[in-house]
Amino acid sequence: MAQQVISFHYDLKDDKGQMIESSRGTEPMAFMEGVGQIIPGLEKALLELAVGQSKDVFVACEDAYGPYDQTLIANVPAGQFPTPNVKEGDVFQVEREGAIRLVTVVEVKDGTVTIDANHPMAGRSLNFTVEIVTRRDATPEELSHGHAHSGDGHHHH
Repeated sequence: MAQQVISFHYDLKDDKGQMIESSRGTEPMAFMEGVGQIIPGLEKALLELAVGQSKDVFVACEDAYGPYDQTLIANVPAGQFPTPNVKEGDVFQVEREGAIRLVTVVEVKDGTVTIDANHPMAGRSLNFTVEIVTRRDATPEELSHGHAHSGDGHHHH
């Protein structure tokens, strides 16, 4: 069977039932199976559904963004940042071992900035309500690019 491109709507809630985000009222999210565009636990559940089907999907943190990793917290001298007024909540891109990571500033104190390179959802189990909108075979262009394109599969870079 050909690789599928699946578009879906979702509501994402935390363990207390609080809404984190939703695709409702916007374009559905599209992904190509097997290329890591979405978290593994969600992809597995979506592959089992047909167009028009809805399902509540629980994704444990291990199948989402992984456990919270204390070793990804670091203290950095404030002078190493590209901007002089670093504040709590700022997000920066850093390159580490050839990969781009986002780091969040969690504290600024006495010329030292504490950063956290964990994904904001690390260590959290996630609760989705999903609905499959479309499902189709990936186009040759999508297969060569390694990701889904919007709508009918045509996309210009």
